[in-house]
Amino acid sequence: MITHLLKVNWKILAWFWQRLVQHPPTQFPTSEELSIGKIKFKAFDLGGHQIARRVWRDYYTKVDAVVYLVDAYDKDRFAESKKELDALLMDELLANVPFLVLGNKIDYPSAVSEDELRYHLGLVNFTTGKGDVSLAGTNFRPLEVFMCSIVRKMGYGEGFRWLSQYIK
Repeated sequence: MITHLLKVNWKILAWFWQRLVQHPPTQFPTSEELSIGKIKFKAFDLGGHQIARRVWRDYYTKVDAVVYLVDAYDKDRFAESKKELDALLMDELLANVPFLVLGNKIDYPSAVSEDELRYHLGLVNFTTGKGDVSLAGTNFRPLEVFMCSIVRKMGYGEGFRWLSQYIK
Protein backbone atom coordinates (compact mmCIF):
# COMPACT_ATOMS: atom_id res chain seq x y z
CA MET A 1 0.00 0.00 0.00
CA ILE A 2 2.73 2.50 0.90
CA THR A 3 4.80 1.58 -2.17
CA HIS A 4 1.81 2.20 -4.44
CA LEU A 5 1.16 5.53 -2.77
CA LEU A 6 4.79 6.61 -3.27
CA LYS A 7 4.67 5.69 -6.96
CA VAL A 8 1.53 7.73 -7.47
CA ASN A 9 3.02 10.68 -5.61
CA TRP A 10 6.19 10.56 -7.72
CA LYS A 11 4.06 10.55 -10.87
CA ILE A 12 2.11 13.55 -9.64
CA LEU A 13 5.33 15.31 -8.67
CA ALA A 14 6.89 14.59 -12.08
CA TRP A 15 3.75 15.84 -13.87
CA PHE A 16 3.68 18.99 -11.75
CA TRP A 17 7.43 19.61 -12.21
CA GLN A 18 7.12 19.40 -16.01
CA ARG A 19 4.61 22.22 -15.97
CA LEU A 20 6.77 24.41 -13.75
CA VAL A 21 9.86 24.22 -15.91
CA GLN A 22 10.60 27.57 -17.47
CA HIS A 23 11.61 27.48 -21.08
CA PRO A 24 14.52 29.75 -21.98
CA PRO A 25 13.75 32.78 -24.15
CA THR A 26 14.29 32.39 -27.88
CA GLN A 27 17.94 33.18 -28.59
CA PHE A 28 17.91 32.99 -32.39
CA PRO A 29 15.11 33.20 -34.96
CA THR A 30 13.71 29.78 -35.76
CA SER A 31 11.05 28.57 -38.14
CA GLU A 32 8.68 25.65 -37.83
CA GLU A 33 5.70 24.14 -39.65
CA LEU A 34 2.63 23.95 -37.42
CA SER A 35 -0.58 22.03 -38.06
CA ILE A 36 -3.73 22.71 -36.11
CA GLY A 37 -6.53 20.59 -37.50
CA LYS A 38 -6.51 21.14 -41.27
CA ILE A 39 -4.68 24.44 -40.94
CA LYS A 40 -0.95 24.56 -41.68
CA PHE A 41 1.25 27.46 -40.65
CA LYS A 42 4.89 28.26 -41.16
CA ALA A 43 5.81 30.03 -37.97
CA PHE A 44 8.84 32.18 -37.26
CA ASP A 45 9.77 32.44 -33.59
CA LEU A 46 11.76 35.65 -33.44
CA GLY A 47 11.88 36.08 -29.69
CA GLY A 48 10.75 39.08 -27.71
CA HIS A 49 13.80 40.25 -25.81
CA GLN A 50 15.30 43.58 -26.78
CA ILE A 51 18.13 42.24 -28.96
CA ALA A 52 15.74 39.95 -30.87
CA ARG A 53 13.41 42.85 -31.67
CA ARG A 54 16.08 44.29 -33.95
CA VAL A 55 15.47 41.57 -36.56
CA TRP A 56 11.66 41.66 -36.53
CA ARG A 57 11.54 44.07 -39.46
CA ASP A 58 13.63 41.68 -41.58
CA TYR A 59 10.67 39.26 -41.61
CA TYR A 60 7.83 41.69 -42.45
CA THR A 61 7.80 40.92 -46.18
CA LYS A 62 7.27 37.21 -45.45
CA VAL A 63 4.44 37.77 -42.97
CA ASP A 64 0.78 36.95 -43.61
CA ALA A 65 -0.14 37.41 -39.95
CA VAL A 66 1.42 38.31 -36.61
CA VAL A 67 1.00 36.23 -33.47
CA TYR A 68 2.02 38.39 -30.53
CA LEU A 69 2.62 36.32 -27.41
CA VAL A 70 2.33 38.10 -24.07
CA ASP A 71 3.19 36.65 -20.68
CA ALA A 72 -0.12 37.20 -18.84
CA TYR A 73 1.67 36.47 -15.58
CA ASP A 74 4.43 39.10 -15.86
CA LYS A 75 2.51 42.28 -15.04
CA ASP A 76 5.74 44.25 -14.61
CA ARG A 77 6.41 44.00 -18.37
CA PHE A 78 2.93 44.96 -19.67
CA ALA A 79 3.98 48.56 -20.38
CA GLU A 80 6.98 47.35 -22.39
CA SER A 81 4.80 44.83 -24.23
CA LYS A 82 2.19 47.50 -25.01
CA LYS A 83 4.90 49.80 -26.40
CA GLU A 84 6.21 47.08 -28.72
CA LEU A 85 2.72 46.00 -29.82
CA ASP A 86 1.77 49.63 -30.55
CA ALA A 87 4.90 50.02 -32.69
CA LEU A 88 4.01 46.91 -34.69
CA LEU A 89 0.40 47.99 -35.14
CA MET A 90 1.52 51.43 -36.36
CA ASP A 91 4.13 50.12 -38.80
CA GLU A 92 3.04 50.76 -42.40
CA LEU A 93 4.60 47.50 -43.59
CA LEU A 94 2.14 45.60 -41.37
CA ALA A 95 -0.88 47.83 -42.01
CA ASN A 96 -3.00 45.07 -43.57
CA VAL A 97 -1.70 42.15 -41.55
CA PRO A 98 -4.03 40.41 -39.08
CA PHE A 99 -2.84 40.27 -35.46
CA LEU A 100 -3.52 37.50 -32.98
CA VAL A 101 -2.54 38.43 -29.43
CA LEU A 102 -2.06 35.41 -27.20
CA GLY A 103 -2.07 35.94 -23.44
CA ASN A 104 0.07 33.01 -22.29
CA LYS A 105 0.51 31.33 -18.89
CA ILE A 106 -3.14 31.32 -17.86
CA ASP A 107 -2.25 28.20 -15.88
CA TYR A 108 -0.53 30.49 -13.34
CA PRO A 109 -2.96 31.51 -10.57
CA SER A 110 -2.00 35.19 -10.71
CA ALA A 111 -2.16 35.57 -14.50
CA VAL A 112 -4.45 38.40 -15.57
CA SER A 113 -7.80 37.82 -17.22
CA GLU A 114 -8.47 38.50 -20.88
CA ASP A 115 -10.22 41.78 -20.03
CA GLU A 116 -7.29 42.92 -17.88
CA LEU A 117 -4.81 42.06 -20.64
CA ARG A 118 -6.88 44.01 -23.19
CA TYR A 119 -6.85 46.98 -20.81
CA HIS A 120 -3.09 46.88 -20.16
CA LEU A 121 -2.31 46.54 -23.88
CA GLY A 122 -4.68 49.36 -24.82
CA LEU A 123 -6.90 47.08 -26.90
CA VAL A 124 -10.27 47.75 -25.26
CA ASN A 125 -12.73 48.54 -28.08
CA PHE A 126 -10.04 47.90 -30.74
CA THR A 127 -10.41 44.18 -31.29
CA THR A 128 -12.61 42.88 -34.09
CA GLY A 129 -14.45 40.00 -32.43
CA LYS A 130 -14.08 36.25 -32.14
CA GLY A 131 -15.65 33.67 -34.36
CA ASP A 132 -16.43 34.12 -38.05
CA VAL A 133 -16.29 37.90 -38.38
CA SER A 134 -16.40 39.30 -41.91
CA LEU A 135 -14.38 42.47 -42.27
CA ALA A 136 -14.78 42.68 -46.05
CA GLY A 137 -15.44 46.21 -47.21
CA THR A 138 -14.13 47.74 -43.99
CA ASN A 139 -10.83 49.35 -43.15
CA PHE A 140 -10.49 47.26 -39.98
CA ARG A 141 -7.46 45.09 -39.47
CA PRO A 142 -8.31 41.73 -37.87
CA LEU A 143 -7.09 41.97 -34.28
CA GLU A 144 -8.14 39.74 -31.41
CA VAL A 145 -6.96 38.51 -28.00
CA PHE A 146 -7.10 34.88 -26.91
CA MET A 147 -5.85 33.50 -23.62
CA CYS A 148 -3.79 30.33 -23.59
CA SER A 149 -1.32 28.08 -21.88
CA ILE A 150 1.36 26.86 -24.25
CA VAL A 151 2.64 24.41 -21.63
CA ARG A 152 -0.80 22.88 -21.09
CA LYS A 153 -1.60 23.06 -24.81
CA MET A 154 -4.85 24.96 -24.43
CA GLY A 155 -6.44 28.10 -25.84
CA TYR A 156 -4.14 28.88 -28.74
CA GLY A 157 -5.93 26.50 -31.16
CA GLU A 158 -9.02 28.69 -31.02
CA GLY A 159 -6.86 31.73 -31.73
CA PHE A 160 -5.17 30.12 -34.73
CA ARG A 161 -8.54 28.98 -36.13
CA TRP A 162 -9.78 32.57 -35.81
CA LEU A 163 -6.63 33.85 -37.51
CA SER A 164 -6.85 31.37 -40.39
CA GLN A 165 -10.02 33.00 -41.77
CA TYR A 166 -8.02 36.17 -42.53
CA ILE A 167 -4.97 34.59 -44.13
CA LYS A 168 -5.13 34.52 -47.91
